[in-house]
Amino acid sequence: MPIALYALAIGGFGIGLTEFVIMGLLPEVAADFAVSETAAGYLISGYALSVAVGAIALTAALTRVDRKKALLGLMVLFIVGNLVSALAPDYSTMMIGRVIAALCHGAFFGIGAVVAAQLVAPTKRAAAISVMFAGLTISNVLGVPLGTLLGQAAGWRSTFWAITVIGVFALIGIAALVPARTGADAAGSPGSLLHEFRAFRSPQVWLSIAITVLGYGGMFGGFTYIAFTLTEVGGFASSAVPWLLILFGAGLFVGNVLGGRAADRNLGVTLIVLLLVLTAVLVVFALTAGNQLMAMISLVLMGGFGFATVPGLQMRVMAHAEAAPTLASGANIAAFNIGNALGAWIGGLTLAAGLGYTSPLWAGAAVTLGGLLVLLIAVFSRGGEFAREPRPAAAAAAGPTSPTAVVAAQS
Repeated sequence: MPIALYALAIGGFGIGLTEFVIMGLLPEVAADFAVSETAAGYLISGYALSVAVGAIALTAALTRVDRKKALLGLMVLFIVGNLVSALAPDYSTMMIGRVIAALCHGAFFGIGAVVAAQLVAPTKRAAAISVMFAGLTISNVLGVPLGTLLGQAAGWRSTFWAITVIGVFALIGIAALVPARTGADAAGSPGSLLHEFRAFRSPQVWLSIAITVLGYGGMFGGFTYIAFTLTEVGGFASSAVPWLLILFGAGLFVGNVLGGRAADRNLGVTLIVLLLVLTAVLVVFALTAGNQLMAMISLVLMGGFGFATVPGLQMRVMAHAEAAPTLASGANIAAFNIGNALGAWIGGLTLAAGLGYTSPLWAGAAVTLGGLLVLLIAVFSRGGEFAREPRPAAAAAAGPTSPTAVVAAQS
């Protein structure tokens, strides 16, 4: 594989680390800025909402820009955002840094996927894209717990300094190794935005986006405040949180792979089963969080079943927008992050109401159940036949040059 792919992977690693590592550092950040746990959680919600905006707005704005220049500009935005976070003297400045860093998230992965596909022969495009997104996966499995450990040992700001350095390495690597590609490149030429907007005429596209918001948002809402649940309810030491997050990361890695394979076989049934089981896992976690063994098992299962939904959720919206998948796919990436923000916000409301540190898990179960209900409505409104759900292969065939076609399936 071309070495340029690994420069893109480093960027993906840093971006994934920025999004998720703060979850393990919420207690330290909240204490440093003298804000509540709920207010600290808004640093996650603000990031997610900014990703949602950037995934659509920046991807659309950069469709005609040379892709290498676009990637370099997005990586500079990422570095600036994390530098602001590392230096933030107060909560408001920290939020500004999070927003700046988040704006590049969706567009970087979308444009980077096109570049990765152009670096290799057509028969190796999927493998090339998987190399790029390996950085994002590794950030969840290893980078987040290690970043949390660093933050706890040397102060939470040290983690953001480290992420800034990672961004600089990615910038240098992209500048040196990635060849220039123009937006008009025949291998990845985008269609008109007007044509892409036509996909939103389909009610199933909107239903798919709603399923993503609720189905994924419920899991994320439970996970947002997981450090408090593990320490305050489970009785784990704060120093154990990074290692416990490795369990979550292992679950999401396995779940993402197996969920994608299952969705290829039967998309509708797979999503229904996964959302149903995920709801049950969140309920069991809330009921047994005080038992450390059960808490660890539930953490693995929450990651596994939570991320197992992601490939299928992305495939569903792509398939229903087959004629114009690019912007619909970007909208679904935004939906994942709107779900993140919704879940974190609802979980924060339950904490503010004094319902206890398991309340975000209960709230997450309710939100996920809402996603399952919307999915059932979507499926049965089409005649009630699971076999009529679109084949994922059709979506895959429709969009090898779609900038955002594979982002959520690896996030």
